Amino acid sequence: MAQADLEQKAYDGVMKYDIKGCKAVAEQAVAEKADLVALINNGYTKAITQVGELFAQKKIFLPHIMAAANAMNAGIEVLTPELEKSGASADSIGNFVICTIEGDIHSIGKDICAIMLKVAGFNVINLGRDVKLDVIVQACKDNNAVAMGSSALMTSTMVGQKALEEKMKAAGLKGKCLTNVGGAPVTQQWADEIGADVYSENSNDIVTKMVAAVKG
Repeated sequence: MAQADLEQKAYDGVMKYDIKGCKAVAEQAVAEKADLVALINNGYTKAITQVGELFAQKKIFLPHIMAAANAMNAGIEVLTPELEKSGASADSIGNFVICTIEGDIHSIGKDICAIMLKVAGFNVINLGRDVKLDVIVQACKDNNAVAMGSSALMTSTMVGQKALEEKMKAAGLKGKCLTNVGGAPVTQQWADEIGADVYSENSNDIVTKMVAAVKG
């Protein structure tokens, strides 16, 4: 099947909350040696972004988001081991701590970023969601992290990213560990305001910017 058709099937599967369909197209893509990164970006991620926009417009509700996320995750679970194999490298770029900020339980976008960063060559320490700020700082210390990424999906939790920057500075980690901020309401202006090193809009963006920043 053509790459574009696979991507459309992945997109449709998420939009229709079709767990079996999302898993099937992922398995088909693996079998046909399709571009798995493009399948994620142009199929699953594109759809979940659209779901998020519909939710913001109050055209769908929380159960719909959960159903869409479950469908997407069914496909991502198939693709993840294949992506990790393709990205296997003896030379790690460095340890990258990633998480969703305290008070925020969203994890879909962050988890996709974690997969892509691992494929790009980082050793990713995914702390999960709703992670306390002190735990994040300690993880950066314990793992001698070259970079740390925090995601905030709500304006009410963005303030945690500012507090995290302050804690990273107090711990003497600023300048040693690059900080990345992302999430739907987060902008370059916010990153500049709080003193974050890098702002990333999506999984493609975070990989491009963080590889360049760490290797630069």
